[in-house]
Amino acid sequence: MTEKAILTKKNTILIVEDDETSSILLQVFLSQGNHKLLYAEDGKMAVQMFRDNPNIDLILMDLKMPVMDGYEATRQIKKINANIPIIAQSAYAMSGDSEKALEAGCDDYVTKPVKKEELLAKIKTLLK
Repeated sequence: MTEKAILTKKNTILIVEDDETSSILLQVFLSQGNHKLLYAEDGKMAVQMFRDNPNIDLILMDLKMPVMDGYEATRQIKKINANIPIIAQSAYAMSGDSEKALEAGCDDYVTKPVKKEELLAKIKTLLK
């Protein structure tokens, strides 16, 4: 698939984010890509949403959330489909956070505030 096809294909992306401002920012970043966007406010909701929507192509997973954190949600989602690309996002760029996210099954990692160009490049790479 060509780069242009990846950018114009209507991918379904699940945004898992408990912070409304961060969720809106991700929506703005992704709105130009003709993507179908789904939302979950915590990890438990994300796991259920993934079960209910097997056509999801990629997940943007916040790591620090109430009810169920992104690490546990990632582990549960990867048990359902090990091939689903998951990009972890965290405002806590502590040493070891990215390693912990990758160990949980995330395919990549971005720190908040998320940079649009970095995020879109990672999405494009993972959707190839």
